[in-house]
Amino acid sequence: MQLNRRSFLQMIALAGGGFALDLYDRPWAVAQGSGSPPDLTPRAFIHIAPDGAVTIMARNPEIGQGVKTMLPMLIAEELDTDWKDVRVEQADLNEAIYGPQFAGGSMATPTGWEPMRQVGAAGRQMLVAAAAGNWGVPAAECTTQAGRVLHAASGRSAGYGELAAKAATLTPPALDAVKLKNPGDYRIIGKSQAGVDTHAVVAGKPLFGIDVTLPGMVHAAIEKCPVFGGKVKSANLEQVRKLPGVRQVLVIEGSLAAEPVVSSDPGMEPGVAIVADTWWQAQQARKSLKVDWDIGPGITQSSEKIARRAEELLKAPPANTVRSHGDVEGAFKSAAKVVEAVYSYPFLAHGTPEPQGSTAVYKDGKLEIWGTSQAPGGGRSLVARELGIPESAITVHMCRTGGGFGRRLMNDYMVEAAWLAKQVGGPVKLLWAREDDIAHDPYRPAGTHGLKAGLDAQGKLVAWRQHLITFGEGKHYAPSAGISAAEFPAGRVPNYAPHTSTMPLWLRTGPLRAPGDNALAFVGQSFLDEVAVAAGRDPLEFQLELLSATPVPMPAGEGRPRGRPFDFTLNAGRLKGVLELVAEKSGWASRKRAAGRGMGIAGWFSHQGYFAEVAEVSVDSKNRVTVNRVWVAGDIGSQIINPQAAESLVYGGILDGLSQMAQEITLADGRVQQTNYHQYPLLQMRQTPAIEVYWRTTPYSPTGLGEPMLPPILPAVGNAIFSAMGKRVRALPLARSGFSWA
Repeated sequence: MQLNRRSFLQMIALAGGGFALDLYDRPWAVAQGSGSPPDLTPRAFIHIAPDGAVTIMARNPEIGQGVKTMLPMLIAEELDTDWKDVRVEQADLNEAIYGPQFAGGSMATPTGWEPMRQVGAAGRQMLVAAAAGNWGVPAAECTTQAGRVLHAASGRSAGYGELAAKAATLTPPALDAVKLKNPGDYRIIGKSQAGVDTHAVVAGKPLFGIDVTLPGMVHAAIEKCPVFGGKVKSANLEQVRKLPGVRQVLVIEGSLAAEPVVSSDPGMEPGVAIVADTWWQAQQARKSLKVDWDIGPGITQSSEKIARRAEELLKAPPANTVRSHGDVEGAFKSAAKVVEAVYSYPFLAHGTPEPQGSTAVYKDGKLEIWGTSQAPGGGRSLVARELGIPESAITVHMCRTGGGFGRRLMNDYMVEAAWLAKQVGGPVKLLWAREDDIAHDPYRPAGTHGLKAGLDAQGKLVAWRQHLITFGEGKHYAPSAGISAAEFPAGRVPNYAPHTSTMPLWLRTGPLRAPGDNALAFVGQSFLDEVAVAAGRDPLEFQLELLSATPVPMPAGEGRPRGRPFDFTLNAGRLKGVLELVAEKSGWASRKRAAGRGMGIAGWFSHQGYFAEVAEVSVDSKNRVTVNRVWVAGDIGSQIINPQAAESLVYGGILDGLSQMAQEITLADGRVQQTNYHQYPLLQMRQTPAIEVYWRTTPYSPTGLGEPMLPPILPAVGNAIFSAMGKRVRALPLARSGFSWA
């Protein structure tokens, strides 16, 4: 897969005789599926000091996925310098210089794989040209090694630092004209490298947004309505202003309307902000705050009412048809066997380890902000709109972030900090409490699916109908609440029809790690296993047969919209490959069946990555589940850039998925019932299974690892529980299907 972009390099001299390498890369608009790329201006990507030390700027936000190490590795490889001589600095937000600066959709690798290597290769080419000019020899006779240019015929060599000033005077090559290394010559790519911040993180150094401290800084906390969309009618502001350490108490009118479908990134919720000398004082003052809320219509909703309405809609004809091919109803009438089931899953919060927050300073019409956003460019736009200032007046410093999982694609906390800075007139740090984070999240939408499948006399799948009950108005779905026409087994069943019906929702929703896939894989792969068992077939064999079928062409414009412009069309061969690999490594064909012990298999295509997983579980007499072992097979293309980090990402994704099987957000009278991790549990160390990771290398450009390993683990465990106990997990969390973690 190739990015269609125009790019070139420009060299500029820097103080001290060093040089800087600027990337003019224009994939941002392409990656976002928008129009023309932006006009770009110079900004240094690489600085080589006279002593040969190399500093590489990391352009993307680091939220724990390792891009602050991975992207500079690509540049350093093609620059042909020693990784031990490289220092990495986090870039500030400036997409005119760096191109796309966001963390989401597992896009850092596919948008950075080629341009970052081209940047390094262009820098190397210019250093070689500088050396060749000094020595009066053809550049083609020169080579590089570990930060030096060599001329074997004369025995001469020069360090990059010696050549930097001369290289700065040369005309840069076009990026698409530079020669990239043969993968067999890689010395950095494909070799495990420790994270550039790992030592500082372990040592407790101040790297994260929560660590930012500025002279004269005050601290803020915000009390929001417990029901989404509620506004402040009145509050005991004067009383709270007299409490110890309190500087200001401010009513936030907000920029949010109480509507049944809302944007996932709408700006500020209404509330009351308390500004104090310390965060502790602000939090203590909240305990004395008494607010009379104008609750709004959100108070009418509850989890029980939502479930009842979903049940009613399942019994009614679907409101929308997402896709239809063949004669589904006719196929059911002639089928030898029909299988029906209802699957459901709850709202989920993101639960990032570092709660939301930002630090900001507003002075003379300009704003400086230290943030933890996954989409800082979008945050800057929201801030500019809220404060009524141009984006050019806003400087955004990207801090290391303690987890994102999609939550920080929304920038409400960034807007709040900016608004407070303007009101306060000095530096202010906003930090949410954990309770704020869980009760005011853009949640992963809940959903209920009615499924029906038809089998012929040979046990082959001939019909599939799926009815998703979700949230929105008509065909306008709440963020992350829909289903695409391309969801598996789309195109693999001769008669296929997914439908939707919607109900209103007064609650924010948004993308959670592997958005859509984290729920749809659970439903689709669990029901497929159920249908295979009903057919008397091995689930792996059954799925491989589907993947081998000649696909029904996708109608124009009905493919999966996520992640444009990259190809999100299912490659059946790649999914078959990981299923076969994980089956081999887990001993699937020779698995033994025993009471209370079972294995389950599932595979999925998500964010350009192909993963299949086998889970082996034990279930005791009290229906307590232990996941003993998980085998993982992944295909993310031709190259694992940083193997150790890649494995760590897979481990984290598996554990995150297992946690989701025990979590839920519930509503009563419009209020979120969960407040902290004691009610929204994370998987504990003692519950962590042994995990084995295997890679399948295929001739495709490398893709990302933030999301694709997560979706298959939920159905794999659910299918293993059925194998062990003969009872299906059709509802999450596990407690709703009668199970719990041991």
